Amino acid sequence: MNPYEKLLSRKRKWTPVQTDAGPVREGAEQALKRVLAMRHMELPVGDFITDALATEVPALARELLISNVRDEENHDLALGYIANAHGVNEKDEQEALAIQRAWIAHPDHVITKAMVAERAIFFVLLPFLRANGDAGQRSVSADISRDEQVHVACNSIVCRELGLEISPSLDKLRKATINWVMQPLGINTTDKHLDKKFWLDSSDNLMYQGKAPELSFTKSARMPAFFEHSNVNLPQYA
Repeated sequence: MNPYEKLLSRKRKWTPVQTDAGPVREGAEQALKRVLAMRHMELPVGDFITDALATEVPALARELLISNVRDEENHDLALGYIANAHGVNEKDEQEALAIQRAWIAHPDHVITKAMVAERAIFFVLLPFLRANGDAGQRSVSADISRDEQVHVACNSIVCRELGLEISPSLDKLRKATINWVMQPLGINTTDKHLDKKFWLDSSDNLMYQGKAPELSFTKSARMPAFFEHSNVNLPQYA
């Protein structure tokens, strides 16, 4: 199999469900609202890939890229269910939509924008949900993360094949985006998962090194026990 086929074979179909609102980590409440507001980036990232499919993407990547677009629609639905359960902050929602417009308007190649958003934004927000969210948020985080690993690998290969580069201005937009999300947190707190600098450094490490060892806690399997949670907070798999 070529690399794209190998990535496609790793996928597992899952169906979002409407979750209940459970308790979240004290001190993370405001930042969690902003993380959820960033769900408005899911469909634009899918649109970036759709736009790319109308251009010069490698032929072998097309089936995988089309599948990735469907994933983004699934992610938007799953995060929308969580927003329904927890409620939203309207000011955060409007500011997130302004950030969304900035990403759409940025002149870098659409595949490059998708790769940066997923690698250095989504890969920070999903562990944040894992560390600080309730049962439903943690389950959704794990399912979306599994998809995003495939997306980032795919987009990285496409960028390499097309010779695409990340502009300094896109990196600046990435920094501004993650700073906005984590702004409600403190610095040098006793709990690293409530420390703004911990998450900003993670985004930088993912951007410049392609990895963030400090997020290795997300590797540990966390299967929600059926007897501990309401059925509505458990994922549904094909």
